[in-house]
Amino acid sequence: MKKHNQLNILISGANDGIGYYMVESFLKQGHNVFVLDVKIDNLQHLSKIYDENKLMYVQCDVSQENQVEESIEHAISTFKKIDYMIHNACLCTFASFNDTQIETFKKVFDVNYYGAVHLIRHILPLFEKQNKGDIFVTSSGVGIMGFKNISPYSSSKGALESLVKCLNLEYKHTNISFHIIHPPLTRTASSKGLTVPNEFMAKPEVVGYGLSKRIHRRKWIITFTRRNRFTVFLMYLLPISMGKLLSSMTDKYAKRQ
Repeated sequence: MKKHNQLNILISGANDGIGYYMVESFLKQGHNVFVLDVKIDNLQHLSKIYDENKLMYVQCDVSQENQVEESIEHAISTFKKIDYMIHNACLCTFASFNDTQIETFKKVFDVNYYGAVHLIRHILPLFEKQNKGDIFVTSSGVGIMGFKNISPYSSSKGALESLVKCLNLEYKHTNISFHIIHPPLTRTASSKGLTVPNEFMAKPEVVGYGLSKRIHRRKWIITFTRRNRFTVFLMYLLPISMGKLLSSMTDKYAKRQ
């Protein structure tokens, strides 16, 4: 793997799952990481392995803009310069549209969508001052093609896709770039409610390590593998057809259980 200069990375939603293993991999690569998450128990364990100047974390609910602002100010005062900002925090609920209250939609959007807005809004002044910075937002295939019984999550990811596309156009003449991370279906808390065989889901540690290495390529879309990239391409090309196909496969599996 090509070595990169030491980077200062700010990431939300990394106490467990894909985000946690991305952090672990970044640290092994020699980078400095600052994490924002509502839970920090796993990060506390990881901090026993790495120097406190390499890994820092704060409890932060990204749906609360004041907490995000304070946390980013802390990160800037600590690292002075930040190279990557990654929004990985997310919330997923599982229920039909009719069984989902409007408060649930708002709660999911507050974390997934507005969490990204808060982070981007408060990191941009630093990136503009530096005249450099990369912003990565974790999306999902369901944000492209839709999926049944997770409409708040799917809709929020679709909104994120549009937000990043807009900002990529607005900042295309600068050294600030925007990217979408598309992990494969992974065994995380966000996927526990899906009726999908475990063997169809990737391990979070494998995905986290893979994405942390490929992210340095700074492509418009960051994927785990070439196969993952091809699947995402099909989703963009044929969103309705792919959505119907995957929903049908999930229904067939659920009936066999």
